[in-house]
Amino acid sequence: MPGMKPGPDSIGIIAISHGCTGVAARACGLVGLEPAKVAEILKDRLSWFHDCRSVDVINVLPTANNGTIELLYMQVYAPTTLAPGRDFWLLRYTSVLEDRSLVVCERSLNNTLGGPSMPPVQPFVRAKMLPSGYLIRRCEGGGSVIHIVDHLDLEPWSVPEVLRPLYESSTLLAQKTTMVALRHLRQIANESSHPSDSRCGRQPAALRALSQRLSRGFNEAVNGFADDGWSMVSNDGLDDVTVIINSSSSKMMSLNHGFMNGLPLTSTSVLCAKSSMLLQNISPPILLTFLREHRSEWADSNMDAYSAAAVKASPCTLPITNSGCSGGQAILPLARTLEHEEFLEVVKFQSIDHNQETLMPHDLYLLQLCNGMDQNAVGSCSELIFAPIDASFADDAPLLPSGFRIVPLDLKDTTSPNRTLDLASALEVGSSGSRVSNDHSNSCVNTRSVMTIAFQFAFESHLEENVTSMARQYVRNIVTSVQRLALALSPSRIGSHGGLQTLPGSPEAATLARWICCSYRAHSGIEFVKPSNVGSDSLLKMLWHHSDAIVCCSLKAIPVFTFANQAGLDMLETTLVALQDITLEKIFVDEGRKTICTELPHVTQQGFICLQAGLCISGMGRPVSYERAVAWKVFDDENNAHCLCFMFVNWSFV
Repeated sequence: MPGMKPGPDSIGIIAISHGCTGVAARACGLVGLEPAKVAEILKDRLSWFHDCRSVDVINVLPTANNGTIELLYMQVYAPTTLAPGRDFWLLRYTSVLEDRSLVVCERSLNNTLGGPSMPPVQPFVRAKMLPSGYLIRRCEGGGSVIHIVDHLDLEPWSVPEVLRPLYESSTLLAQKTTMVALRHLRQIANESSHPSDSRCGRQPAALRALSQRLSRGFNEAVNGFADDGWSMVSNDGLDDVTVIINSSSSKMMSLNHGFMNGLPLTSTSVLCAKSSMLLQNISPPILLTFLREHRSEWADSNMDAYSAAAVKASPCTLPITNSGCSGGQAILPLARTLEHEEFLEVVKFQSIDHNQETLMPHDLYLLQLCNGMDQNAVGSCSELIFAPIDASFADDAPLLPSGFRIVPLDLKDTTSPNRTLDLASALEVGSSGSRVSNDHSNSCVNTRSVMTIAFQFAFESHLEENVTSMARQYVRNIVTSVQRLALALSPSRIGSHGGLQTLPGSPEAATLARWICCSYRAHSGIEFVKPSNVGSDSLLKMLWHHSDAIVCCSLKAIPVFTFANQAGLDMLETTLVALQDITLEKIFVDEGRKTICTELPHVTQQGFICLQAGLCISGMGRPVSYERAVAWKVFDDENNAHCLCFMFVNWSFV
């Protein structure tokens, strides 16, 4: 086949169909596994297709040529809270061809095939699988050549119009199903041929099982099926957040089994607060990467108070926030797939406050799954899913997954029919992951995506009303934070100066840059930048790319940061919009806080001071050292004091 990459364990081409009924994708690849093993893995959809809720084999019939015909019933999760799941009645035919190749054919069972009438199952929408399947040929020298065909009609009429691209895109089908199957095969083949890396003390299969449990638990929360024990809670008159509760015995037995730190868990129910929203002009991987690295910018600072009131006996069952964890966070990698499209990690929070009343431990942990963080992967779904764990981290530890999922909507396949993605070149499959060519890179202006947020809480049943109110408000606060961050990270908000902008109500960035430089020269007699006949735009660019961290704060009683250059944002580990949530005193340690409190009046009176070397704290709680700091008062064109400006010289993380 054109574009086939030689050698075992490689993906050759993905062909995305256009203009056919429904959505379709074809793939071909080589993998270092025997055909029988490949067929066994591919037929076990639950092991590799995270969106699959269940596959039940209803009946099996042998055929004359040693093949089998199976009657299957399959259910698939919906990706958002705004649409129902899909189900299928399938016939699957497995046979060995004359050349010893294996073929697995699947298609939906319907009345035209002489099958029984299958009644609808609530709340699923009956979808159709058109002729699909796998052809697996033995490869000379070992391994197999695999051909995959996926062809579905997902009944897009049954979802709101804004979501129909999710059900009409062959690109999304290729990313979520076809390529996932090939990648899973390559992962298994690699694990079979190479000794496992047991640095974390776990076999790859155990780590895959943990990833599966996180993904499945999140899907269960998003879908909230009644036969899993979930029931709806009446809302408070606003439809933005849905709350569901699960008090089923099976759910609580799995949750109570060997819970964290040996704490006696008195929780009798699980609550999930969830919401979906439309995002525009933002790259899903960029947004989720920021949420992963800057948890303090979306976590509710009052969550610990809610924890103590709602689940006093088991605070670790709540999603961890920045409150009470001012010691910072450390991300400890556990495992990555071969192409790095998925990785599993542990996030450790150091708590400096041991609260005996709430039994809060010093260190808090999250098991976290990240998917689709590659900015250049076309049509991929991005996920950040996490669940609290304890330090023992047993394989069978109960998990209450919460998190975020973002699926791009602008996926209509408008290119030429049977568009081929040559994965040997355009996707560059290898250790660096799947990357589409730069034509697609950062092309998120005028794009849309749907974000789904779901958070789970364990609680005692008599606290249902309080926990429901807390959870609903918690998710609303997260929605507000995400919308603010999406706006700040949107390319449409980024000008030609690489992202330099000011907060609403502030002067234009170029004007502020001129005021900063002119005020520095007036106070010190030295040019802030090399003197030249530069325009305001060039001055702005020089300030933005200045190697020292430059931050401005208000002249209020409690100074709040209003602006920073790129180095300043890097030092504080934040964004321009989130900068307004940081006060001046928060970034200094005790000794530095005393110094700044003493010297700040001098800056206000004299207009200019120099501070000795010291330490400050980033927005992520990391210590930052600096060689010296300079502070000066910034005046506007009418000689009115506008703000204070700080420059941290030769800063670095300790």
